[in-house]
Amino acid sequence: MLERSHQIQAVQTAGQPAPDQPASSDRARRGRFAPTPSGQLHLGNAFAALAAWLQIRQAGGTFVLRVEDIDKPRSKAAYREQQLDDLRWLGIDWDEGPDIGGPHAPYLQSLRDERYEEALARLEAADLLYPCYCSRAELASIASAPHGLSSEGPAYPGLCRHLTATERAVRAETKIPALRFRMPETPTSFIDAIAGRQDYTGETLGDFVVKRADGMYSYQLAVTVDDAAMGITDVVRGADLLDSTPRQLALYAALGLQPPRYAHVPLLGDGEGERFSKRDKSLTLQALRQRGVPAERLIGLLAFLAGWQDRPEPATAAALIGQQELGRLPQGIIPVADELLVWLNG
Repeated sequence: MLERSHQIQAVQTAGQPAPDQPASSDRARRGRFAPTPSGQLHLGNAFAALAAWLQIRQAGGTFVLRVEDIDKPRSKAAYREQQLDDLRWLGIDWDEGPDIGGPHAPYLQSLRDERYEEALARLEAADLLYPCYCSRAELASIASAPHGLSSEGPAYPGLCRHLTATERAVRAETKIPALRFRMPETPTSFIDAIAGRQDYTGETLGDFVVKRADGMYSYQLAVTVDDAAMGITDVVRGADLLDSTPRQLALYAALGLQPPRYAHVPLLGDGEGERFSKRDKSLTLQALRQRGVPAERLIGLLAFLAGWQDRPEPATAAALIGQQELGRLPQGIIPVADELLVWLNG
């Protein structure tokens, strides 16, 4: 058996209330897991879902399941149902969601367009949006320019930010624009429960799209509006979304909304420390189930990788309540050695 060896400067903590947040005793704890139904849940999704669920169950709070299906062409109902079934198989339940309803319904982002339009109207009134007419070719050329990089790609250098009304009118004759949010020039900082203090500048991140030219709302806008509307106090999600946080904090400030606490769990990778690819179908929960892997074995592996168990021993999700400590999670990608995958498969 293996063993372990609008200028804004937002500062907040995930482990304790930020200066502008009430103590948890004054604000009921609410967490969520928000999968995108464009594919199947994999090992890394299960890790993030388990951490988010345990965080709220340990606090005696409310756990919300929200389906982030704003990308309507890629989102499939079959994937959504499979994801919900996989979560139940893991032993993860929820108090509000698309299948059981709740006070903040609907829990499908595809049905929440009216709320996003209301937020855009408020941002527009505050002169925090501008139309962007850049073509894909122009945006692709930015990749070779000396601008910051993030999970969304190269930072936008503001090509359309200072267009005159006449220039916009001319471009509007041939192209439907996207809408971009003006990032504040002052630094944005926050304290993540796992990654620690994070500091960003608007120049590094660049102005970002909140509504695409084809009418699709951006992840950044939708997740901010929905987390605020649903009263989410604790966001526990994958580290690949860490640099989304300053963008969302800027939106929270611009809309006068209260931000949640954040904790970004490490990603899982192979024995060489390379992040698992979503294309590796052998690590989807459906594939593991089809091979006969018990849920308790998968939960036990995740608990071992997180440092909540000294050995990779079978466990239920409920049995881990009270044992999880986000602060004990390691930094960077957590390698999953081949022998652990062998153990997982029995």
